[in-house]
Amino acid sequence: MEKNVIIILIDAGRLDYALSSSVFNKLKPKSSFFSQAITYAPHTIAAMHAVFSGCFGNRTGTNSYWSTYKFKKSRFKTLTEYLHENGYHTECDLLNKLIVPRQGFDEFQIHDELNDNLVTRHSELVKKMVDVSKGKKFFLYLHYSKIHTTIMNEVLKVYTNQSKEYFEKKEENKKRYSKLFQDAEIYLDSILQVITQCGFDKNSLILVMSDHGISVGEKFGERAYGAFCYDYTIKTFAYYMSSDFEPKEIREQVRHVDFMPTILDQLNIELDGSFEPLNGVSLLPLIKGQIQPEMIAFTETGNPLDEKKPPKEPNTKSVRTSKWKLIYNEYNNTKELYNLEKDPTETNNLINSELEIEKFLWNEFLRINNSM
Repeated sequence: MEKNVIIILIDAGRLDYALSSSVFNKLKPKSSFFSQAITYAPHTIAAMHAVFSGCFGNRTGTNSYWSTYKFKKSRFKTLTEYLHENGYHTECDLLNKLIVPRQGFDEFQIHDELNDNLVTRHSELVKKMVDVSKGKKFFLYLHYSKIHTTIMNEVLKVYTNQSKEYFEKKEENKKRYSKLFQDAEIYLDSILQVITQCGFDKNSLILVMSDHGISVGEKFGERAYGAFCYDYTIKTFAYYMSSDFEPKEIREQVRHVDFMPTILDQLNIELDGSFEPLNGVSLLPLIKGQIQPEMIAFTETGNPLDEKKPPKEPNTKSVRTSKWKLIYNEYNNTKELYNLEKDPTETNNLINSELEIEKFLWNEFLRINNSM
């Protein structure tokens, strides 16, 4: 059966909150749940360009907050373009025009993140697809922005990354985020109910994911996201729902760049050889219970340091396996190495401990970082 494609993005959704959420846990028996899905960037623009292109932003040109218009659209074909060329009606609703590549969309809608009711707005968009689906398959991308909106107004505009008073209010920060996540749960539950009422749960591939996590004050120097490459912002959730597969939790590390080739693989859409090859790989073998070699997750961001705005180019980067992470802080030429199994909060820097993994990860970093 041909499948519609629905992506629901919970902007700034933390994995640990999803793991303890009754709403999100209801998705597990219906999905391939990726519990170790690593973003390319801990901020939305570069993260979502990587999702839609299947490639790291150091190759596509979109590697920072400022580089949407640097996306090399003549060299990198997007998920939307593939689906549009294969007969899909393509539509999205998001908080601004910079978030994802525009090419390939039939309808590209922007909501008012301060005033629009996204439960109502996105429910109506799903219902609209009932008529659309009578004539053709559809791709719908829904961007839930309300966590971002409140964090922007109550954290980003009030504090800097060096504001000690923010980091001293950890319980208050947690309480704020908990309320925002509860609102996201209400939204997600409502939209999934409408999807089910319309019958799209049976004939659609549905991906519920977050673009990045967010700080509640774990490490001084990052009041929200986009400054560091620690797991609380780069480790995300992803629930891949399709009636084609048995549900299971997939604990192996995967990357956001893997979602596009997975969707195309499931839909039997071949990659276009006239464009650049992908960094991502199809995850269908993992979903089907087969063994698949683990791929290195590469993440980069621009730490603003003492400036009010992030830099034009990334200055903080990491490579990660499911067990180890190497971080390179370009701005001061320092490295960090963490054993993620023994030290999940990344507090014990093992750099220069003469561990073989350090050399391996550094070589992998140089390989990926230099692959322009």
